[in-house]
Amino acid sequence: MIGGTVLALVVFLALLGAMALRVPVALAMFLCGSLGYIAVVGVSPYLAYIKTTPYFLFSNYTLSVIPLFILMGAIAENAGLSKALFALVNAVIGHRRGGIAMATIGASTFFGAVCGSSVATTATMCRAALPELRRYGYSPRLASGTIAVGGTLGILIPPSVILVIYAISTEQNIAHLFMAALIPGLLASLFYILAIAVLVRRDPAAAPAGPKCSRADRRQVMKAAWPVFLIAIIVIGGIYGQVFTPTEGAAVGVSVTLLVAILRRSLSWQGLCTALLQTAETTAMIFLILLGAEVFNAFLALSHMPDTAAAAITGMGLSPYAVLGVLLLFYIALGAVMDELAMILLTLPVFFPLVMALDFGLPPADLAIWFGILVLIVVGIGLTAPPIGLNVFVVSAIAKDIPMKETYRGVIPFLVMDILRLALVVAFPGLALGLVHWLN
Repeated sequence: MIGGTVLALVVFLALLGAMALRVPVALAMFLCGSLGYIAVVGVSPYLAYIKTTPYFLFSNYTLSVIPLFILMGAIAENAGLSKALFALVNAVIGHRRGGIAMATIGASTFFGAVCGSSVATTATMCRAALPELRRYGYSPRLASGTIAVGGTLGILIPPSVILVIYAISTEQNIAHLFMAALIPGLLASLFYILAIAVLVRRDPAAAPAGPKCSRADRRQVMKAAWPVFLIAIIVIGGIYGQVFTPTEGAAVGVSVTLLVAILRRSLSWQGLCTALLQTAETTAMIFLILLGAEVFNAFLALSHMPDTAAAAITGMGLSPYAVLGVLLLFYIALGAVMDELAMILLTLPVFFPLVMALDFGLPPADLAIWFGILVLIVVGIGLTAPPIGLNVFVVSAIAKDIPMKETYRGVIPFLVMDILRLALVVAFPGLALGLVHWLN
């Protein structure tokens, strides 16, 4: 048992070292997991395992929801729906001081309801909102920071690819997780807008007021943007109302989004090909990480490290909330230096059984959902927190003239709001579980 735990720690450190050397995450997990697996049981059992695992992993029907939600967001972006959505929200509140930044958060919220990807939401809103923020004299720090944190709403607002991965990894109900994520996701939008309001009060020059739109202009942008709300209502409403499963909802969402794009004549053949290529690239990346994580987690199971870690922590006599606090702090620290998907897939085999063994006064199903939402929040923090913050890199790649350090400074006030929101959801599990209980 001890030998297996020591081996697991050595292999885990080797994995972190490979990632630090910029070895692709999927390849690093696959190679380290394979070597560890062979070290524990030998070559022949490993070959028997690897012969069937990829097939059974990728033939999982539930996984089809991932490329479908990604495709839905890609079609919406290439059809110009994201720009129309931003124009609408900007027409409503853009004339206020800080209004265009607030409009960016609002547009990210609604686009997150048809996307499911943080990186895609960040890139889309950067292209749609940054020119407007620059045109009206917003400080580069506030503009880039707002876009970076707004992108996290792509996974905080259902549907969310991260929640799908969590549900599959922990064998939870995807629809219930989507329900649980809605209120914390909307709280994120509200807190971000409040942060902008405080920032512009302290530094009015950082966010000048924009011109007020006429009623005619508002009607025009509403006409262009209403299909986005229709798509969100059909997909999210259908899932919440249990009209169809999340996988069926994703298929319906793709169909409706494509139909809207065709009727609007806003999606060219080249745009459709681009959307399909984006979906294929993102899906391939996610699926390869899933395979690498599957092999690595199989090695961890053979080493008995999760059981040993759970027994050691529960034997320390700490309160459940103290243990949870340590795990969440570890997630935040790890999320600042590691890809969020890899972080979840690597830690869940150890952390999830540990949390489920603790007594928070919640039924097991509620505990699993609540912990999933907490993980989702800390993943969002990791997407913008230094020293990595994937969303910051996306903004920097598009807005090459804005120094990355300015974007990091811009996200700090929003990170404070994220920590506050995390504390609220920890203290009041009903924020995540209330809607689940009400709709079921």
